[in-house]
Order: sequence, then structure tokens, then C-alpha cells
Amino acid sequence: MIKVINCKKKNYKRELISFLDKRRSGKEVDTSIVPKIIKDIRKNGKKALLKYEKKFSKNTEIVPSKDKVNKAIRALNPKIKKSIDLAYNRIFKFHLLQKPKNIKYVDNLKNKLEYKHVPLQSVGIYVPANLPSTLLMNAVPAKISGVKRIVLANPKLDGKLNPAVLYAAKKVGIKEIYSMGGAQAIASLAYIQKVNKIVGPGNIYVARSKREVFGDVGTEGMVAGPSEICVLADGKTDLNQVITSMIGQAEHDVNSQCILITKDKKLVNKFNIEIKGRIQKVQRKSVVLKSLKNNGLIIFAQTDKQIIEAINEVAPEHLEINVSNYKKYLNQIYNAGSIMIGKYSPMAVSDYNVGTNHVLPTLGSAKFSSGLNSSEFYKKISHITLTKKGIEKLGESATHLAEYEDLDNHAQSIRSRMKGK
Repeated sequence: MIKVINCKKKNYKRELISFLDKRRSGKEVDTSIVPKIIKDIRKNGKKALLKYEKKFSKNTEIVPSKDKVNKAIRALNPKIKKSIDLAYNRIFKFHLLQKPKNIKYVDNLKNKLEYKHVPLQSVGIYVPANLPSTLLMNAVPAKISGVKRIVLANPKLDGKLNPAVLYAAKKVGIKEIYSMGGAQAIASLAYIQKVNKIVGPGNIYVARSKREVFGDVGTEGMVAGPSEICVLADGKTDLNQVITSMIGQAEHDVNSQCILITKDKKLVNKFNIEIKGRIQKVQRKSVVLKSLKNNGLIIFAQTDKQIIEAINEVAPEHLEINVSNYKKYLNQIYNAGSIMIGKYSPMAVSDYNVGTNHVLPTLGSAKFSSGLNSSEFYKKISHITLTKKGIEKLGESATHLAEYEDLDNHAQSIRSRMKGK
């Protein structure tokens, strides 16, 4: 059922890259409507936003009333509230440790150079469906960083508000809440709410939308799109753990990517036999089936070198290393959003309350970017204060470079501050 790439073949690398490129190109899903939606909302504002919410979600109320929000929160199961409280505390503690420090440097000429972290003034957070964990993963680092205005976009689920998301929003202190989703929500955050930056994962339409509005607003320095997992296993790995991790990721989205890498032929055979029956018993069966059929893969490696090369090429959002000797791989893996190590570390728990962030790079962007963190919500601004002695000492050399680059007015600007020039 799941495609197998055998690394015995000479062209296995080309086959793997072709498999990955097919999904990364986005050609499997037609997202051509996204730029049209964004253009319409940019031009026609709230009227266009409501039109698309009615069309795609049958939603006629963009801004929920305080009474409805409070009523939804009151109805939330106390166990879920306690679970959100625990997750909030752990996420807060870990992300507080990530808070960057300003730099101040004074040279021998008494020139003062500073590098200051200034929080963004506003951030839009996109939370798909009833996912309070995603709200926490985005909003807590923003709060720690000192963002004054946090705006929540959260589509209704079956026409209803999401009580757990609203409770998490209240916990963080978010007061500006909009019931909207998809491309229209991203466009609204950019051009109606006019936030400085938009963060938060979503489906392929949301990912495309964020690429379209980038430049007018900021987005994360990654592609936070359809979810991914790569499981590294061997002959000693519990087969049930492998299967539950793969299915657990596949249930996210029909575009989710699930990859098993192993050198053990018996594991490959057992996995392919066992997973067929397991899929028939799971919730979201149709989603899981389509995800694994279209984007599932088994990489049957012959050597450790092939395993390492494959992982770094895949650059998975989540990597589970569930083998007897993980140390021989760990320090050679450069491309992954997060790495779960050992049989007691399922990816799924990191989605909730471990404390690390679950908004991670997908579609190969782990090759050049990292998961969401506290530094995402700062701008870095240099402050330069030169002394009289400093400009005289540095100015002469700077004018030489300015004139070499044919920027004579740069040189004149420098000389106007120098003694005797």
C-alpha cells in the first residue's frame, strides 16, 4: 500500500527527490484561488471577507460577542482546562529561557554599539479548528517577547466556536478574536487587522496565502504547512509504536507526509501487513488512507550513511529516532524541525505539553529554518553612537571605501563630521 524506495537501486536518490518534489511543488492541489481571494479582500475589505466566510464556512459572524465567548469557555470540560493550564506553564517556562539578550559594546574610541531586541507591535495568530495547543505554541512566545497586540483568527468548527481555543486565548490574554479561516483569514489579518506579522500553521491554502502576503506583512521564516513525520526504526523497535506514530501524523491532513526509514527488511514487511488492518479501525479513516497512499513512504536503506543522507534530504518537520543506538545518527542530522529521541518520546506528546514548540518547518524548509521560538517576535535594531574622536579615526578609512564604490556623497557626508574637513 505504501510506496517503498529500495536504496539498493542506483537511482534511489533521484527517486526520493522526485517523491519529495511532487508534494513540495504544490501541484497536486490547485491553490490558484488563493491570490484571487487575497486581491478581493485587499480591495473590498470586510465585505469580501464575509462573502468568503459565508461561501466556505457558512459563517455570518466574524466577531463573536463577549457573551458567546464566555458561555463557550464556561461549558469547557474542567479536565481540558487543567490540561491547558499545564501546557501553558511548561511552554512558558521553556520559551522564557529563549528570550534573547541585548548586546552593548564600547570600543577604545568610546564609540557605543548596541544591538537591541524590540518586540513587534502586533501579531496575527492563525489557529486551525479546535487546536488549543497551537494557540499556546504561538501566543505564549509572543507574550513573552512583549507583543502588545495579539490577534486571533480561528475558524468555527461545524458552525460553533472552539471553547478550548477561547480558554487558551483568555489564559494568554488575547482580547481581539475573529472567527475566520483559510485564505480569507490570512488576507484579513494582513489587510484588515493590519498586523505586523502572521504566524501559525495551516493547510496548503493557508501556507500559500502566507507566501502571497509576505512583504506586506511578515511571516515565520519557514513554511508551516501540511504536517510531516519521519520515523527511524530498527529490528528492535516496537512495531506498534511505529504504526501509531505514522497513523497519528496521517490523521492531520490528506497532504500529511509520513516516512519510515529502516535497514530491517522484516520490519518493512511486518509494517506493510499490519498497517492495512490498523487503518480500518481508526478514526478519520478516509483521511489517514489518502494521506498514506499519496504521501506515505518507506525508505529501505542498506547503510547508516544512506539513512543519514535520506533524513537530511527529507528535512522532516518531526523526526522520531526510535532505535537501539541513536547516538551514531544524532550528531550527523542537520535538517529537522524537532527530533524525538528514544522509545519513550513520541512526536505526539511534543504537540502538547513538553514545552518545546510544535510550529515547525515543513516542505523541506528545515534545511534553512527553525521552529517557532521567542526570537520570532522581535526585530533587531542596531544603535550606533560615535564620538568626535571616533568619527575622525574611522571617517578617513570610510571615505576611501565610499569613493572606491563611486558614492561620493557618502564620502562628503562623512567628511562633514570630521575635524578640518
